[in-house]
Amino acid sequence: MSKVKKIHDYTYEVAREGKMRVPGRFYATENMLDAIYNEKALDQLSNVAHLPGILKYSMAMPDVHWGYGFPIGGVAAFDLEEGVISPGGVGYDINCGVRLIRSNLHKDDVAPKIQEIIKSLFQHIPSGVGSKGPLKLRSGEEKKVMVEGAKWAVKNGFGNESDLDKIEEHGQMAGADPTTVSDKAIERGRPQLGTLGSGNHFCEIGYVTEIYDSEIARVYGLEEGQVTLCVHTGSRGFGYQVCDDFIRKMLRASEKYGIELPDRQLCSAPINSPEGREYFAAMICAVNYAFANRQVISHWAQAALEKALKISPKQLGLEIVYEVAHNIAKFEKHLVDGKLKEVCVHRKGATRSFGPGHLEVPESYRAVGQPVLIPGDMGRYSFVLAGTEKAMQETFGSTCHGAGRVMSREKAKQVAKGRSLFREMEDRGVFVMSTDRMTMAEEMPEAYKDVANVVEAVQGAGISKMVAKLQPLGCIKG
Repeated sequence: MSKVKKIHDYTYEVAREGKMRVPGRFYATENMLDAIYNEKALDQLSNVAHLPGILKYSMAMPDVHWGYGFPIGGVAAFDLEEGVISPGGVGYDINCGVRLIRSNLHKDDVAPKIQEIIKSLFQHIPSGVGSKGPLKLRSGEEKKVMVEGAKWAVKNGFGNESDLDKIEEHGQMAGADPTTVSDKAIERGRPQLGTLGSGNHFCEIGYVTEIYDSEIARVYGLEEGQVTLCVHTGSRGFGYQVCDDFIRKMLRASEKYGIELPDRQLCSAPINSPEGREYFAAMICAVNYAFANRQVISHWAQAALEKALKISPKQLGLEIVYEVAHNIAKFEKHLVDGKLKEVCVHRKGATRSFGPGHLEVPESYRAVGQPVLIPGDMGRYSFVLAGTEKAMQETFGSTCHGAGRVMSREKAKQVAKGRSLFREMEDRGVFVMSTDRMTMAEEMPEAYKDVANVVEAVQGAGISKMVAKLQPLGCIKG
């Protein structure tokens, strides 16, 4: 693409043209470029640069691919006075995120029993399209979930108070207003709390196979051979409905405020408008629902492991390493033109990557930076990274969130026809259970980029630092 210029290794810039207010910037290895160009996600990157009040750049991480309005892997920060807030910049699965939990167990304790463990997880954690959990919320209780998030779950016996210290926003984002949420969203969310869902969501047992930075790994409590548990899910049908409700409202708001859109999917409202404030308050309700959801699932995962391995909680020794949000908009303070400024950061399929010394990093990790969790596909590996000061300077404290698709779900299903994917996974040494063979087809490893390339790009660009590699042993899918 003639308008793309290489800034330095792993960093590229899309020239400002037409009504773009800022340039685009994306991160990639050279061998990713053809796929990124063919994906046309850079068109969306350029479209985002048209939005009022956008600051510095419209950005995309190396796991970038086509999304609704914003590309998945997109990051954009907006001035609070002149800028907008857009549901397309957060996504449908509000606060889709990842929690990593370490254990006292070693790979050798778990590998021979992985089938029993995965079967136990599958029995304990409801999964699949439209899955419903055993939780029966009392009337009005769902509003407490929206406001209190993971804190609600802990108060109701799901986990411990100490868990909250290792969750972004301590598992409870301030500013939720349940009156902004539709009855339909509440109805969809009521039976789904504590469920994994479908698509790329999973609960995975793995182990630490390689350490790249021994000091940071020690601070995070990670060591080679150690067994880990990873939970990846979001706000389920509740968040989807919140997004859907507000896309219709934002289409009207864009016209009302004269916001010129290169793509209707970028429908927005000024941050400080009634519509903007209403969306933000409803989005936080879904953010907190997702925090509560992962907290409940983690509690049931612990019960499943104790049952399968016939061990006590103390022997199991589960402790949260960290939990990050992927799809979210937040008010944060960042340096803009040399001045500390509060801005609204949209991260869609992107992860916070706050560096050493930042006050929002848990105190126990503050000297080394925030843990950054990058899951790969179910057949290869995942990574733990650390946030950096360069990310604070360059990307509003943001980095990648996963492998990123290279194949649409429909294409993946075509490629998977006639194949025994469960057997293929077992041949790789990974035992998988899923409610639906089609989900397995959509999520097969070759449908995704090699996450090692994604991590190479953010490490090379300096916006995250490699700490450890995790290898899967087994997982459950929706």
